[in-house]
Amino acid sequence: MIEFQKVTWKNFQECIKLELKEEQKNYVASNLYSLAQSYVALLNDDLPAMTFAIYAEEKMVGFIMMYHETAEENEFGDEACYGILRFMIDKRHQGQGYGKAALAKALAYIMTYPQGEAASVYISYAPENEAAKNLYKSFGFHETGQLIEGETVVKKVL
Repeated sequence: MIEFQKVTWKNFQECIKLELKEEQKNYVASNLYSLAQSYVALLNDDLPAMTFAIYAEEKMVGFIMMYHETAEENEFGDEACYGILRFMIDKRHQGQGYGKAALAKALAYIMTYPQGEAASVYISYAPENEAAKNLYKSFGFHETGQLIEGETVVKKVL
């Protein structure tokens, strides 16, 4: 069973030590960088980023960072949306179904509208990242035809 837990002083060091495989390191910013970004957002934005350590059976296996934007803030469309900005499963825990279970958990969480109503959810991935492409497609995400910083943008209507 997958759980999301807040990143706290108790699990901070473990979270920033999670790693991707060498060939995946260009796909996702480090968890340390992501947590720094969420801190800046906390101090400057109306709604802070939603960051969680991903746990399976009491063991930290990954990290996720989500956000909410109003229709006016949404750079990909004209509707209020959620986005998954960072999503990673540690190299030691890949291939065990945790990514799929964690994405299902993230979408269920988003459907509770924790920071407000939304019509869709967006995520992006490096075009060569076939695993991410296939995972997102299996959950009903479709390509928007947009690129952001060289990454393919996909959308799921809620």
